[in-house]
Amino acid sequence: MTAKTTAAGVPYDVQGEMSDSERRDAAMRGFVREFGAVAAAHLESCVRCGMCAEACHFYISTGEPAYTPINKLQPFEQAYHRHAGPFAPIYRLLGIVPSVTIETLEEWERLIFDACTLCGRCTLACPMGIDIADLIKKARHGMFKAGLVPDRLQLMDRTARAWGSPATPADDFADIIRDTGEQFGVTMNIDLEKADYLLTVAPAELTDHTKALADAAKVFNKAGLSWTYHTEGFEASNIGYLNGDIDLQETMTRKIIDTAVRIGAHTLVLPECGHAYGAARWEAGRWYGDKLPVRIIHMTEFLQEVVASRKIKLNRVGQSASFHDPCQLVRRGGVMQAPRDVLKALGFEIKELENHGALSWCCGGGGGVVSNSRADPIRYKAFELKQREVDAAGADRFVTACGQCRITLTLGAKHFKWDRKVENLLELVADNLAD
Repeated sequence: MTAKTTAAGVPYDVQGEMSDSERRDAAMRGFVREFGAVAAAHLESCVRCGMCAEACHFYISTGEPAYTPINKLQPFEQAYHRHAGPFAPIYRLLGIVPSVTIETLEEWERLIFDACTLCGRCTLACPMGIDIADLIKKARHGMFKAGLVPDRLQLMDRTARAWGSPATPADDFADIIRDTGEQFGVTMNIDLEKADYLLTVAPAELTDHTKALADAAKVFNKAGLSWTYHTEGFEASNIGYLNGDIDLQETMTRKIIDTAVRIGAHTLVLPECGHAYGAARWEAGRWYGDKLPVRIIHMTEFLQEVVASRKIKLNRVGQSASFHDPCQLVRRGGVMQAPRDVLKALGFEIKELENHGALSWCCGGGGGVVSNSRADPIRYKAFELKQREVDAAGADRFVTACGQCRITLTLGAKHFKWDRKVENLLELVADNLAD
């Protein structure tokens, strides 16, 4: 892995030993692989209206034209028109659309990885219905093939391949679960051969936020359900989904779904992680077809279910709260009412942020951005949008339902010395279970 800069001083990272021409060709093969009917329809539809720019937190917070969402797609779009579009042969013959250069790919690495969280707010704003976020994710596939990925994401990729998780070897998972149970005084189920629910985790829950593991167990035990964590399929926060490594994405998705099927679980519960929801709930169809072999839900949906069915009862907190809507869960996944139902069951008065629900501003760290220190300056700029809205809402508590959002927002609060604690929904439920 090597950190370099372009002739214009733009930083980029390089992995592997390919020559420049080999990298460029690898990127083009990765791009072309994604030029199906849907991508083609989207790429042909853009009218350059600029509405996506006003939806992007990085553009709004910096004013930099380079951060407009459609500009981030420039190499991907150029490759489409030269190699796959309806006029590609003419464009190549007349030289109307030149080949994408390695220099362009190097320069655009920061725009595709540092300056996009895949939040989808630009997609929502597009009057032509172009899924810009999905196109950028597809562009990442070609960049990964070319070895043009931020070093930290590549390191997490290699660690996930070797260990089964970017946080810990699979061999240590059962010990972490048992130790967490002892630490918090909660009965933990691990590696049961039969269970109705398979619980999965996000990397931070195996390191700094192990209380989330105990909180989930506490809620499941209180509800009297059959459940387990399992060594063979526990890591749901799919790094392959974020960095463009399709092969790893498939491996990680199959591990958790196949494990759920093997133990007879009817439901696979994803942790408080937005991208886990996108990878497992919506993209698993790449490998399993239209009908998934197991029901897949987010922890927030599970909490809504056990509260509504009265399997658990909650003490009422009696304060006000603002909720940060995780992009992948709410805007991309449509799970908008569930967290609010749970907050109301806890007795919170909800004070909505100015931009909430599907229009919520991203935390600024999704899509792997929070793991990429190179992106810290613009991530902090984007955080200020959220900070201003939370202060304006004036609620007593500030809550989210995504561990990645929690980490990003907590880092932003620390950076700006902002005296607000970022809380997660699962912990609030576990800490307020009624007898």
